[in-house]
Amino acid sequence: MTAKLSVDPELIRALAKLLEETGLGEIEYAEGERRIRVARLAGPTATTVVATAAPAAPVAVAPGPGEPPVNAVVSPMVGTVYLAGEPGAPSLVKEGDRVREGQTLLIIEAMKVMNPIRAPRAGTVSRILVANGAPVEYGEPLLVID
Repeated sequence: MTAKLSVDPELIRALAKLLEETGLGEIEYAEGERRIRVARLAGPTATTVVATAAPAAPVAVAPGPGEPPVNAVVSPMVGTVYLAGEPGAPSLVKEGDRVREGQTLLIIEAMKVMNPIRAPRAGTVSRILVANGAPVEYGEPLLVID
């Protein structure tokens, strides 16, 4: 005999909202024998970027020990950072570059999904704090926009 699956629409909506907020490609929730997987469908594009991450949050207070620098753009997720849009391409931004709000600064690969990290504000990139291909943690400073 097959057990009937009961679907909780509120749980699915909450998972979909979490997926959108984090910029992840998919999320799975398990409780006992019940498993729910919500995935973002994305078709192929001209570039390797297939999902959009939430804008990285700026930090506006003076840093203390172990805190991100002032005006740092921090990672909104755990993953691998890439400074270029594809292997062999020039970096998306360099120190000294002027950037506009919403401009792609770098890409973080998380769960095989390439997530562009966009500038939260216009300014000048004064420091890049990560190396190409390096792992990054949630909240880790990536670069500074003054």
